[in-house]
Amino acid sequence: MYLQIIPIHIKKEIVVDDDLSQLILTSADIQDGDILVIAQKIISKQEGRIVKLSTVTPSLLAEGISSQYNKDPNIVELILSESKRIIRMKNGLIIVETNHGFICANAGIDESNVSDGFATLLPLNSDKSAELIRTKILNETGKNVAIIISDTFGRPFRMGQTNCAIGISGLNPILDYAGTLDSFKRILRITAIAIADELSSAAELVMEKTKKCPVAIIRDYSFNVEERTIVDLIRPENEDLFK
Repeated sequence: MYLQIIPIHIKKEIVVDDDLSQLILTSADIQDGDILVIAQKIISKQEGRIVKLSTVTPSLLAEGISSQYNKDPNIVELILSESKRIIRMKNGLIIVETNHGFICANAGIDESNVSDGFATLLPLNSDKSAELIRTKILNETGKNVAIIISDTFGRPFRMGQTNCAIGISGLNPILDYAGTLDSFKRILRITAIAIADELSSAAELVMEKTKKCPVAIIRDYSFNVEERTIVDLIRPENEDLFK
């Protein structure tokens, strides 16, 4: 049996309080054991995490950063409000640690696929968002699925971007091989695979950015059903060599 990646097209523009679980169920045949990878953007829209830029009042700090790096001061103010700290600023990019603990550009604030003059913010709690959708699908269909909320991140020392998990429900995001034997019968000690990120990246191959495909089904992938959080994928500060 081969792993399948199945796109779910949702033509409707998502607005606040749309029932995402119902939209998904009416757009695809969900099976027990499926993993649904859902783009952060539609979660943010449904949860009202959209800001009209003209309503933002930039601070003096935001004004200073804006003039130095030629960025919209309103966007800079949003970045600051969504961040714990600034990691690096260069070439018009602001790399931050978000309030969630993610390291990413511009705190995940995005002006694409949204009306002019607006920007989307990351969901406040993507684990909770994922759990809500998973629970509704279970209640409405009796089918137990896992949910991954994904977003596109850049990577240190690598060109290009890739989808990463920012919220999970119903699966262990890491497959830990520690204690198992390799092909030469040696014990593996430090081999933990970030499967939630890998599944997010695989889903991006069919979701893309311009095809109104904000959800993908990963089918026939064996995974451990566990109650975990996205914190499992965030490296502890005492293990971070770059901090």
